[in-house]
Amino acid sequence: MTGRQLWRNFDWPLFVVVLLLTGIGIAMVYSATENTVDLNGYWRRQTVFAGVGLVALLIAALIDYRHLELLAPPAFLLFVLLLLAVFFFGETQGSGSQRWVSIGGILVQPTELGKFLLIIFLAWYLSWFHDRMHRIQYLLVLLLLLAGPLALIYLQPNLGMTITYAFLAGTLILVGGIRYWQLFMLTGGAVAAFPLFLTTMHSYMWERITVFLDPASDRDAAFNIEQAMIAIGNGGWMGRGFGHGSQNQLHFLRVRHTDFLYSVIAEELGWVGAMIVLALLCFVIWRLLRIADLAQDHFGRLLSVGVAAIIFFQMVVNVGMNMSLLPVTGLTLPFISYGGSSLISMLLAIGLAESVVMRRHKIEFQ
Repeated sequence: MTGRQLWRNFDWPLFVVVLLLTGIGIAMVYSATENTVDLNGYWRRQTVFAGVGLVALLIAALIDYRHLELLAPPAFLLFVLLLLAVFFFGETQGSGSQRWVSIGGILVQPTELGKFLLIIFLAWYLSWFHDRMHRIQYLLVLLLLLAGPLALIYLQPNLGMTITYAFLAGTLILVGGIRYWQLFMLTGGAVAAFPLFLTTMHSYMWERITVFLDPASDRDAAFNIEQAMIAIGNGGWMGRGFGHGSQNQLHFLRVRHTDFLYSVIAEELGWVGAMIVLALLCFVIWRLLRIADLAQDHFGRLLSVGVAAIIFFQMVVNVGMNMSLLPVTGLTLPFISYGGSSLISMLLAIGLAESVVMRRHKIEFQ
């Protein structure tokens, strides 16, 4: 297939919508940080991250995704080594959780990039052993391999990302073709292990769950959730206007450029603007699932489903915690929230999906 034919298969609607979401994110980070001395350059950083991410997207699209099967085991090993580096040498950045590691003077959060290294590994394993996944030993080996990274992430501590990884792995295992009896076995094992999980939870995890169930139990911890709800309520249908949100501009809303940027969008752009953002994210998820349907092989299908699963899960959890429907987890809104590791890895993942659709041999998009 020639280069011109490849680019003809490039999913341009997906690319354009991802660009639009990234642009909205930069604009909203600007609104959330420009009048804060310590943060007023963050939107410029986000613009640089977006540029790097777009280059990564295009490079990933040009590389034949089928070559990644050879890199899947080394990618998984690299991910585990990065998590070990965080465990032994990681930095907290004042968050209380050891989640970052310095590489060449640049702070990197391995759990962001690791989501897509794990997608590649799981897609390889589940496609390579597709015809043997009905045998319990192949499923058990995979679960044992996953246990290490999940434990290291949980020990950072990072409950939100641990649940994200578990959701991702569970989704791909289900799509990968396990039997119903294996599913029941996994469910039973998870239920049996749940009491042990509860006994190991850190105090901040209990605090977030307690505050979610009873905001009056800790007024200080519940403050930001209340401010987020006020911001969303203030926005009404059409919003107060870009850069004119009271909870945002008067700094009542904390971590407004990361975890609670959706509340800034709802306050300044209103219900209409917030719904447009969600509609664009749903469009991205739908397009990724279409790519999975058009994929020529099991590996490509699982890659695309994995990327769609990550975006869907983070969107639901982030919006849910902004609207006080779910406990605060620290998960960012894909393509929107501030964060270099998150944005670059998300754009790189879209590039992998583009690589799949550029090399399809099925019907064209309608």
